[in-house]
Amino acid sequence: QVQLVESGGGSVQAGGSLRLSCATTIDTYGLNYMGWFRQAPGKEREGVAAIYMRSRATRYADSAQGRFTISRDNAKNTVYLQLNSLKPEDAAMYYCAAATMAWGNPLAVTGYNYWGQGTQVTVSS
Repeated sequence: QVQLVESGGGSVQAGGSLRLSCATTIDTYGLNYMGWFRQAPGKEREGVAAIYMRSRATRYADSAQGRFTISRDNAKNTVYLQLNSLKPEDAAMYYCAAATMAWGNPLAVTGYNYWGQGTQVTVSS
């Protein structure tokens, strides 16, 4: 059974940084891409960033471009999301996701077949 375990969330002030980690029980070479999503109370889950496991190509939502960086360490079966210059509107539960499907939108919820439980990010102004 595939498991994704997020960590690294916390509470920071605006302008601060956090590094989220997502460890998976599956060999990441067996995945097509992995991504990070977030969901704030009362809002839909939205894609933040994604990375293709073989090519390392990345995709970012406009809100993340230039501030967040996704990376992966295949040897550790782990994907990271570096969050810089955090804003109060970045506060949300952040979820890691993994996809084995060959074709899909890596920034869409429908593009994934495995999900983690989430890690909370709080940003105070």
